[in-house]
Amino acid sequence: MKNFYYVYILISEEYPKQKYIGFTTNLKERLKKHNSGGCTHTSKFKPWHIETAIAFRSKEKAITFEMYLKSGSGREFTRRHF
Repeated sequence: MKNFYYVYILISEEYPKQKYIGFTTNLKERLKKHNSGGCTHTSKFKPWHIETAIAFRSKEKAITFEMYLKSGSGREFTRRHF
């Protein structure tokens, strides 16, 4: 879908307790980059799959939600709901 901003949660296939939260406008390309080792934070736990992706029309709302998920209360929310 065009003109959407995505906040996504990845789960490592080999280390299921490892999660990564990110932001992108292109989910397929971003997942490819994570799985090819192109991201230093995720390269040692690849391969990854998308567990959850939420689309926003507003870039600001997407970035705010990503920052929330990376906070302490956001990580607890993620653990309980995703």
